[in-house]
Amino acid sequence: MKAPGKKVGKALVELLELPRDIVFDLPRMVLSGNNQLIMENHKGIIEYSPGKIRVNSRLGEVVIYGSGLSIVTIFPEEITIAGRISAVSFGDWGV
Repeated sequence: MKAPGKKVGKALVELLELPRDIVFDLPRMVLSGNNQLIMENHKGIIEYSPGKIRVNSRLGEVVIYGSGLSIVTIFPEEITIAGRISAVSFGDWGV
């Protein structure tokens, strides 16, 4: 059973047409070709190597696979990853 607060929050988002990613702190990702990924609302780095970067989010981890991967910028709410991105995996988010 869902918590009453979540039901009220979802109804409010729909009624006021607010962006769900901002209200519920959901990860938002922009992939530019296969060379750059910008992720907002991250919760930190879990693993970092040139072939795989694991990033934590409110819903679970996001795994970026590729070659020559590097973290270009990292801020409390945004991370930019560059390199040759071959896949992005979302794990078991349970959504």
